[in-house]
Amino acid sequence: MNYLLKTEPSTYSFADLERDGTTIWDGVSNPVALKHLRQMKPGDRLVIYHTGDEKSVVGTATVVSVDTSDAKNPQVKIKAMAELKKRVTLAEVKANELFTDSPLARQGRLSVVPLTDQQWKFLTGE
Repeated sequence: MNYLLKTEPSTYSFADLERDGTTIWDGVSNPVALKHLRQMKPGDRLVIYHTGDEKSVVGTATVVSVDTSDAKNPQVKIKAMAELKKRVTLAEVKANELFTDSPLARQGRLSVVPLTDQQWKFLTGE
């Protein structure tokens, strides 16, 4: 599966993830976002999206491990992969028909969003 993870860069940016190599993705409280975190599996592909002033997809990562023993606070360990050569803005996402029904375009506050393979390719340029 593919997912998009939103983060405020002033709190924890993709550059922070690259520096750290891996991190536990936590601090999620929305029930739908928590459901998506609990569904993640090692090897799932991730794109990291900066909220706030940037509003763009900035890099890729992968899921290393998932601990769902505490359903209210799943521990998803992620690993940095690569910074994107071309950032994709929220405006570009909303203008693309691939995202018409996506929570990314419809639910702005959702911090963990599943992505189709076609959406992944658009966001990463792969």
